[in-house]
Amino acid sequence: MEIETLENDYFYHIYNRGNNNENIFFENENYIYFLKLLDKYIIPIADIYSYCLLKNHFHLLIRVKSVNNIDSEDFKFSTTEKPKIISPSKQFSHLFNSYTQAVNKRYNRTGSIFEKPFERIKITDEIYLKQIILYIHNNPVKHGITNNAKYYKWSSYNSILSSKNSKLKRKEVLGYFEDESNFIFSHNNYELLNLPY
Repeated sequence: MEIETLENDYFYHIYNRGNNNENIFFENENYIYFLKLLDKYIIPIADIYSYCLLKNHFHLLIRVKSVNNIDSEDFKFSTTEKPKIISPSKQFSHLFNSYTQAVNKRYNRTGSIFEKPFERIKITDEIYLKQIILYIHNNPVKHGITNNAKYYKWSSYNSILSSKNSKLKRKEVLGYFEDESNFIFSHNNYELLNLPY
């Protein structure tokens, strides 16, 4: 099966799970570190619209930036020489590799943490886009972790409703639901899609 290339100016639902369905997050610090790596590796090449991190998998809704909106000065590389081509897929590889190295060192383990390749679905329909936002935030409900998205700490649900500074595309997400009250209503009355992820 051919792997979808991450193209500029398109939305993608990105998701991945632990190798052999094992955990990828073991304690709060791991979630915090993963979010920091998202900021370091993904924000320079994509806007994040929603996310949810669960013990053994995660979901992201991103929009890859246009070529003109990607600034090489925003990238933090471990080598002094900057790459000639900035690839969104490569940035995700950097994210997964950095996280894996840190977790392996901390917990004295070896080997990959994530399944390869990571899953990605291009989204070209606004109705489907809204469904994915609802799906991502309701993932902890689907898995029986909580009975309401607002009670789950490691998703973007509460950040979107917050007034604190955020790099999330908060205004744009709320725009898809018209306002905050409809955003909340839609999440509370969402019937989980029978999706395979």
